[in-house]
Amino acid sequence: MGEGQSRDLDGLLVVSLEQAVAAPYAASRLADAGARVIKVERPEGDFARGYDADARGHSSYFVWLNRGKESIALDLKNPDEMKIFKQMLAKADVFIQNLMPGALERLGVSMANLRTENPALITCDISGYGASGPFAQMKAYDFLVQAEVGLAQITGAPEEPGRVGVSICDIAAGMTAHAAILQALVAKGRTGEGRSIEVSLFHALADWMNVPYLQHHYGGRKIKRPGLHHPTIAPYGAYLCGDDRMILISIQNEREWTRFCAELLDAPSMPNNPDFNSNVSRVKNRIALDDVINGVFQRYSIDEVAQKLQTAQIAFGRLNDMDAFAQHPQNRYIAVKTSVGDVKLLSPGAVVNGRMPRLGDVPDLGQHSDQIRREFS
Repeated sequence: MGEGQSRDLDGLLVVSLEQAVAAPYAASRLADAGARVIKVERPEGDFARGYDADARGHSSYFVWLNRGKESIALDLKNPDEMKIFKQMLAKADVFIQNLMPGALERLGVSMANLRTENPALITCDISGYGASGPFAQMKAYDFLVQAEVGLAQITGAPEEPGRVGVSICDIAAGMTAHAAILQALVAKGRTGEGRSIEVSLFHALADWMNVPYLQHHYGGRKIKRPGLHHPTIAPYGAYLCGDDRMILISIQNEREWTRFCAELLDAPSMPNNPDFNSNVSRVKNRIALDDVINGVFQRYSIDEVAQKLQTAQIAFGRLNDMDAFAQHPQNRYIAVKTSVGDVKLLSPGAVVNGRMPRLGDVPDLGQHSDQIRREFS
């Protein structure tokens, strides 16, 4: 499979006044597609540059989310610096920003005015809770929003709530913004008109919470933390094998359940047991069900169980740690350049026309400042 690069957004100018994760995520995906993305940073830089130093001295978050961009450091409280910023916006096709609601206006820049002056401009405001409502002015970070939206309460072991191990609210907001911007670009191609887009961490993740919300609000269900078990399907979860490793299995229908009982549990009559003859009954009697499955699985190593599951065509997944995941045979990798050498990333999820993308370099703070200042002065 050859390496290629999709330049679908070539010629598009994106200005992104951004920091942290959500806005950089959206802008990086536009850069991946060929857009010219100018990242506007404070003089001290995007604070995500300092989250860690694990990627060859660079922040892991920053390397992942800022490939292919140009960096200019601007003090927007300085009139001369603001003039350059406004000149950039006058030529931009897309403007993304994730300052606190009202912060941009306090600097003297109004999204409404920008779009009045340039009706073809697509603007995207990303915030914690949105531009209106009682939480609009609250500071918001990923873990805090995980708690506020109820995700942390339904995540973790039964004994206590837990955090999702990646910045899921930020990423959901970035993905939502990216999709909305692409939709706006399609509409602009038809009408010539831009549009205003608002995305918040809270509302992006709230959309993803619709299933537990509907189950609770309409079904009256008390959503419990299932740990490594599906809350409403059984068996669907983690079981301990004889070598003390855990494997997850998923039974999606009664045909699979019957096959699982016969070929894995050596209990072909078990599907006739009233305690286990439907998904509803199996969920109700999950403790007894798990005892049976664990009792069988602990006779074998995880590889032996996996082979039996594969033979029976039952879906499964090993509970891998990061060492195992880093060596996973299904991984695809792609390199990005930094000022201290290449960093190997896990590749983007989409493969287009059978080709892997070629990602742009990760910029140092203000690396392109002089060039951009000359261009927009």
